[in-house]
Amino acid sequence: MQFHISTLGCKVNQHESDVLAAGLNAHGWQAVEDDAIADVCIVNTCTVTQKASMQSRQMIRQLQRNHPGARIIVTGCYAQIAPEEIKSIDGVHAIVGHGRKSDLPELIVQAAAHTDASPYCAVEDLAAGIPFAEPLITTPGTRTRPFLKIQDGCNSFCTYCIVPYARGRSRSMRPEQVLRHLNHLGAMGYHEVVLTGIHLGAYGMDLSPATHLQALLGQIATHRPLRRIRLSSIEPNELTHSIIDLVASSDIFCPHFHLPLQCGDDTILRRMHRPYTRDLFLQQVRAIKTCLPQASVGADVLVGFPGENEHAFANTSQLIEELPLSYLHVFPFSGRPGTPAGNYPDQIPPQVIKQRTARIRAIGLEKKRAFMRSAVGQNAAVLVETRRDAVTGHLKGLTANYLTVLLQGDDRSMNTIVPVVIEAVHNDGSLFGRIV
Repeated sequence: MQFHISTLGCKVNQHESDVLAAGLNAHGWQAVEDDAIADVCIVNTCTVTQKASMQSRQMIRQLQRNHPGARIIVTGCYAQIAPEEIKSIDGVHAIVGHGRKSDLPELIVQAAAHTDASPYCAVEDLAAGIPFAEPLITTPGTRTRPFLKIQDGCNSFCTYCIVPYARGRSRSMRPEQVLRHLNHLGAMGYHEVVLTGIHLGAYGMDLSPATHLQALLGQIATHRPLRRIRLSSIEPNELTHSIIDLVASSDIFCPHFHLPLQCGDDTILRRMHRPYTRDLFLQQVRAIKTCLPQASVGADVLVGFPGENEHAFANTSQLIEELPLSYLHVFPFSGRPGTPAGNYPDQIPPQVIKQRTARIRAIGLEKKRAFMRSAVGQNAAVLVETRRDAVTGHLKGLTANYLTVLLQGDDRSMNTIVPVVIEAVHNDGSLFGRIV
């Protein structure tokens, strides 16, 4: 059997798709690219916004057109939250939720043999919690920097967020398992792994005995299972100064932090149920840049939350402009059914949200360009990807502090870390370097 996986959403989804592909490979199945017809198409969906849910539905229909006759299997957060909506789409053969994801390869093999017109559905209530179960990625994929999910679920229930309802309670991979996975990935020839989770800063709190992210990172620094470790998003109030110091003192950790800001106004932050203030966020970014001047610091911004008046939006804009951020991920507010904020009064008109989103994205673009310009003339260690840049044909790689660099060179440099001098930022926003 030949299969194709389409993944929407976060790094956790991307990791789960990699694990799923490895599981299907173990059953003798073969992955195919977009231009080949698959027997089975899997859609790993997202539902973090209404747009993400819409894109998930669009992807299902697109795969039906591009892979005529293929069985369509739908999983992920949208499948967990809205299986009835997916059942209404003609041609879906199976829906598998998060409660059965450790069995996904076997369930998909079974679903592929189903001839029923009615979709097979394995979506279970997550309220009771599900164990953390992640098999090793046993076959190399196309990704140069694999993701390793070390935590899943969330207990925070921010008022705008559907994810805790889709993912269940917070649960963590045991430290010895994390090290086992990292050693395995290092032995497979990977040079960098991204540690990811739905609520990474909550890592270890559910374990017995309880532990925390800083302790895990200390073990990784001691064992050094591979060259580079990168952290994905971590809440501002959960990024301790000890973690910042550890990243600064150990060359195994990439000097790159992604902190969800969401809003720069304290009143709106409280209404969002975010457990920090604008001043704490400001202090955290300054602490990082004091300790690690070349570090990349990115942020998420949610624009147009109910009650975000002109003053609140100005507070967000001012804070972002003031801080030495490297890039922004900007999202317009999307009321999700089942979350408190979906029914809040003082909803912001869509046109106003669109205008404010464009304003914050413009600020983010200038921040990114300024960070790129600051790198010109600097030496950097670049992990070269296994695919060339589609536009220029040059090699493409990533610095430890999260800058994409285009390079001239032959394929022997792929999947290696090479010393580079960063030479120029071109007008199209591309950063160019030279291997030395």
